[in-house]
Amino acid sequence: MDPIRNPYAPGAGSPPPELAGRDALREQVRVCVERLRHGRPAKSVLMIGLRGVGKTVLLDQMRRDAEAAGIQTIRMEAPEHRSLPALLAPQLRLALLRLSRVDSAKDLAIRGLRALAGFAGKLKVAYRDIEVGLDYEPEPGLADNGDLESDLSALLEQAGQAARSAGTVLAIFIDELQYVPEPQMAALISALHRCAQLQVPVAMIGAGLPQLRGRMGEAKSYAERLFDFPALGPLAQADARDALVKPAHSEGADIEPQAVDTIIAQTEGYPYFLQEWGKHAWDMAPASPITAADVTNASREAVAALDENFFGVRFDRLTPSEKKYLRAMAELGPGPHRSGDIAEQLGRPVQSLGPTRANLIAKGMIWSPTHGDTAFTVPLFDRYMKRIMPGQAWKHDEA
Repeated sequence: MDPIRNPYAPGAGSPPPELAGRDALREQVRVCVERLRHGRPAKSVLMIGLRGVGKTVLLDQMRRDAEAAGIQTIRMEAPEHRSLPALLAPQLRLALLRLSRVDSAKDLAIRGLRALAGFAGKLKVAYRDIEVGLDYEPEPGLADNGDLESDLSALLEQAGQAARSAGTVLAIFIDELQYVPEPQMAALISALHRCAQLQVPVAMIGAGLPQLRGRMGEAKSYAERLFDFPALGPLAQADARDALVKPAHSEGADIEPQAVDTIIAQTEGYPYFLQEWGKHAWDMAPASPITAADVTNASREAVAALDENFFGVRFDRLTPSEKKYLRAMAELGPGPHRSGDIAEQLGRPVQSLGPTRANLIAKGMIWSPTHGDTAFTVPLFDRYMKRIMPGQAWKHDEA
């Protein structure tokens, strides 16, 4: 099998050759933005799911879908140590500049750029990482109070009015939304709520880890009425099969049904893992069709690649005490697990582990499905922890 023609694409946000099982969500977002374009109310869409379920890939495809339909989009990823205003300001500037080239929206877009100048100028004191080019002088009294919640509402309202005049929608695509600090999240929710009240066509299409829904509810109690939170999980059997078989067929190759079943069993249908196993099975197979024996031979390479990249980069960010906490979770299985059971594995009082647990949640490694429960945000991470910290010596290591 020619490795140059290998169709599988494991990678952070790399588009798979076959985006299987996500058509319903793409349609949900399409309907959302088209309703807004027609002046009808619609809930913004925030996808939640574990690592490796394809949130970033789907978010980018939804953006391409929207742009193909003439929607004005901006795209950003919320890192752990950068403010929301710093992310939004340069992207909103680009959107407003594009809208200013539309005759029907020119005046409103220019007013939006004046609002942006006031927004950046006043908030730069509180958010020093804001860096944005200013094309017009600020308009006194427009988005320049120095209060993020009111200023962001005014700014998005102006941008939305310009989009409406251009016969389009401003669609804000944000990845890793769970990393936005709560006060900034509250301001964003409030601004989107105000746009909805004024029937201004602004939508947010976001993606984040499962804790996102709870964090947004804590930021603003009405958030669950403002957004839809579709959950992304592993692919159904038929969709997982398509994700493996169709790319091989596109290159004139085949993969035996038993080989497909073996990969699905190994990966539990998670899209990223399907791509990893597919890639290594293709490279291992001497010729078409890819057999179950090829998949078995490729599994060692697939696991090693995951350990070095997908799992390893997350493990390397952890402190010794955090590693030990996750190893105790792994000892109990995939999860979720009660905090008391994890503490028992570690021989520690539950209360003493609170800071470690909080740090792991902040790093996006675990989340709490229900009060007192703890689960991995990374699929199959329990298996990895047992490979990287085998045996029982970890119980006696100093953390």
